Amino acid sequence: MKRNLLVALSLVATMAASAKDSTPTLKETVGKYFYIGAAVNTSCVWERNTVEANIVKDNFNSIVAENCMKGEIIHPEENRYDWRDADQTMTFAEKHGLTVFGHCLVWHSQPPRWMFTDDKGKPVTREVLIDRMYHHITTVVSHYRGRIKGWDVVNEAFNEDGTLRHTPYYNIIGPDYIELAFRFAHAADPNAELYYNDYNMSTPAKREGVCKLVRALKAKGIRIDAVGMQSHNGYNYPDLKQYEASIDSIAACGVKVQMTELDLNMLPNPKSFGGAEISQRYQYNKEYNPYVKGLDKKAQKVFDSRYLTLFDIYRRHAAQIERVTLWGVTDATSWLNDWPIPGRTNYPLLFDRAGKAKKVVKEIVKMYKPHPLTPLQRRGE
Repeated sequence: MKRNLLVALSLVATMAASAKDSTPTLKETVGKYFYIGAAVNTSCVWERNTVEANIVKDNFNSIVAENCMKGEIIHPEENRYDWRDADQTMTFAEKHGLTVFGHCLVWHSQPPRWMFTDDKGKPVTREVLIDRMYHHITTVVSHYRGRIKGWDVVNEAFNEDGTLRHTPYYNIIGPDYIELAFRFAHAADPNAELYYNDYNMSTPAKREGVCKLVRALKAKGIRIDAVGMQSHNGYNYPDLKQYEASIDSIAACGVKVQMTELDLNMLPNPKSFGGAEISQRYQYNKEYNPYVKGLDKKAQKVFDSRYLTLFDIYRRHAAQIERVTLWGVTDATSWLNDWPIPGRTNYPLLFDRAGKAKKVVKEIVKMYKPHPLTPLQRRGE
């Protein structure tokens, strides 16, 4: 009798394990429509953070480096590159069958620190900056030639009104720095896709400015394959009608759309804003950190509803979308714990602080049940 009971319990445990193992993952469902991925930090790719490393292996089919391919990290001195973490990112990806997207080649924030000034601290000339930008792009893209699917060539070049930011690149070179950057990247790896990436892309004026850029580049025969809508969204922004309109407007320019840095800021801020302007900083105030012990029921309902609505938009526009990349793996290591106010407890991602998938993940998976011919298959990928 006792032996029969043990056998029965063992059978139940085996069946439970099998049922768990057979549960479809994000990459097995959503990943049939477009690439689904996450931004990974160095602890993940070196597998010091085994929880996050395993989440990535099990749930995603693509990754992007959160920081280690940015200029200040990969090119700390004019004649010195530091490939260690970026190379490990590639090793991790290739070992586990993950597609890599490169981020980013030209950005006024986190650039190589020496890029814009001479040895006396004075701004360099147009000719010098073009030469430096050329060598940076050429060296980085060539180093990973044939291994990275595509690059965020230029990041966050537009103001909210659709005009170009007066960044050091703009001020020293002029507006044609964007065109030059795309030309340099294409020459370094003719087979790599090339992208423009920005936040607040649901703002009509900014959207039109970016679309104007895309049309201008294409008219000159310059390769541009997609526009990244960063999608640093919040519990009350952006306007989802405008967000969806941006997908249609970008696709109408003849390029693909990417959700490159998706997360959901669940915390209130000193002023209502979206986006990801990294220079924004505010002092800690507990008024802006209301969920130290977890989201309350009302906030959790908003979180679930917002993510389901976003993934429904992506599903309906799957033929126009190439990838959806979450900006981080778990809530524990999200940048939103420290931006724009340091020391908060935020809940922006699909995996919680313990590395457990949130309940909404199952609902997203249900929404993306595979069908005979998904958009990725139609594109021959």
